[in-house]
Amino acid sequence: MARYDFKSPRLFVEAALAGDRAVALEKPQAHYLTNVLRLKAGDAVLAFNGKDGEWRAELAISGKKVSLALQERTREQPAPHDLHYLFAPLKHERLDYMMQKAVEMGATRLVPVLTQHTQVNRVNTERMRLNAIEAAEQCGVLSIPDIAEPMAFGRMLGARNPDRLLVFCDEDAPVKDPVVALNDARPKPEAALPVAVQNAPQPIAILIGPEGGFAEEERAALLQQPNIVRLSLGPRILRADTAAVAALALVQAVLGDWNA
Repeated sequence: MARYDFKSPRLFVEAALAGDRAVALEKPQAHYLTNVLRLKAGDAVLAFNGKDGEWRAELAISGKKVSLALQERTREQPAPHDLHYLFAPLKHERLDYMMQKAVEMGATRLVPVLTQHTQVNRVNTERMRLNAIEAAEQCGVLSIPDIAEPMAFGRMLGARNPDRLLVFCDEDAPVKDPVVALNDARPKPEAALPVAVQNAPQPIAILIGPEGGFAEEERAALLQQPNIVRLSLGPRILRADTAAVAALALVQAVLGDWNA
């Protein structure tokens, strides 16, 4: 049996999910299922809310009321890895793309960071959330990341927890093997700690700067921070949305849940 059901439409809902329960749908969701997808009563839909796993349901239609009749849980809710993605905002289309890819790659918190060279200073966090939900619905992801309000670069550094590894992607970093650099950042096991604690996922934040790069004072402030990795993404200059995919893939492969 396939791990995922790719044929049934998936829908994010706010309501709690449990067996033998009906979940009423809002008008936009009802319109999407009945008028866009042209589903009929009794058709299968997969529902998730980011907390209770994924549930198979049947579409129920009674007059103008549309609901989901829950049947069985198809997947348990996985424990999310603690991966924050911090980024300088981009223009709409490229920000939408970057948001979708960050969700697909397992980011659990998305934080717009306003730097000196950031070209876009106004961010629509509701649009970001809708993009995150759409990406999760399409790709089988069961968790919706937290969406933070934009914060200035200095405030981001001031609020940072030094126990969280900060992977700082820097176009001016010396080019070297990024896999080696990330491996060197693994926490050293302590024999006195229980094995479960030693193997717990490492809290990580990835920071991607704007198209114009970090200002020198911003780079200097980052390099003074504890528990950071200054990471090169290769010999070519990448657009910010491309750098996001590259950095998330590297971190997930070396330190994240790709090798869990």
